[in-house]
Amino acid sequence: MTTSLPRPGRVRPRRLRTTTAMRRLTAETRLHPAELVLPLFVREGLTDARPIASMPGVLQHTRDSLKGAVSDAAAAGLGGVMLFAIPEVRDAVGSQATAPDGILNLAIADAVAEAGDALVVQADLCLDEFTDHGHCGVLTPAGAVDNDATLVRYAEMALAQAAAGAHLVGLSGMMDGQVGVVRDALDDAGHDQVAVLAYAAKYASAFYGPFRDAVESQLEGDRRTYQMDPANRREAAREVAIDIAEGADVVMVKPAMSYLDVLADVAAVSTVPVSAYQVSGEYAMIEAAAAHGWIERERAILESVLSIRRAGADHVLTYFATELAAWLAEEKS
Repeated sequence: MTTSLPRPGRVRPRRLRTTTAMRRLTAETRLHPAELVLPLFVREGLTDARPIASMPGVLQHTRDSLKGAVSDAAAAGLGGVMLFAIPEVRDAVGSQATAPDGILNLAIADAVAEAGDALVVQADLCLDEFTDHGHCGVLTPAGAVDNDATLVRYAEMALAQAAAGAHLVGLSGMMDGQVGVVRDALDDAGHDQVAVLAYAAKYASAFYGPFRDAVESQLEGDRRTYQMDPANRREAAREVAIDIAEGADVVMVKPAMSYLDVLADVAAVSTVPVSAYQVSGEYAMIEAAAAHGWIERERAILESVLSIRRAGADHVLTYFATELAAWLAEEKS
């Protein structure tokens, strides 16, 4: 018995790629500015915004220039901004992280005043930018990160950020139990409307290098005892399940581009929105290759962020956010 083959041309997937309009009609994944969150750095003591050498186009902001960037983000229709701060004075417990007049808490208040309800003002809740040793927590006398002592500081930091007006706190320290402790502290203090974003699957990655330049990190050594091993995929599901059970409103996979398999796994099972962070090293690689003429910059940016959305992220933290939103607006018009 012979099997007849379809006549040539009967099945042609290329029919759905013939024109821009056809490709737009049949696109499975789309980008929208509301799905983008812009990370921003503010540094205490600056009189003018300062470029970050390893992240072309990204700045350490003054409080005034930060307001301008927040205003631009709101005008672009972004979903939110994520604030990071660099204090002038650091100590072993990160005291400036909880000081009402600390640079991050002032920046939160500035951003909320500037954006109103147009953006979700998010704040990094971690001690690494504020400690003189650069770790994300309090250290024991032997120099190890003390998980439970760190949780006390995280609770205090959450209350300071909520008092400053943060809409969402981003727990990026990867301490065991951090979500539950922070959620309880916020609720007990009457801040039950402040959302918690858990950096649930945050890996000990080489791609954070430029970020450490941006925050002038004091870290010596690494964070492998608390951030996840890049070799592990299934472990992410456990971390996510724990954080959701403890009350996380959003969970994150970080980095994004090198962990799209993990992101897809998380998106498939998460009962809360899933965020992903296109981190500093991923940004810097695109900028460096484009600067050498090795890739088409705009296409590479669009493709990279689209890949993160395609893998399942509900929203993407990216340093390209405001620029990308402008391109999307032009395309729409």
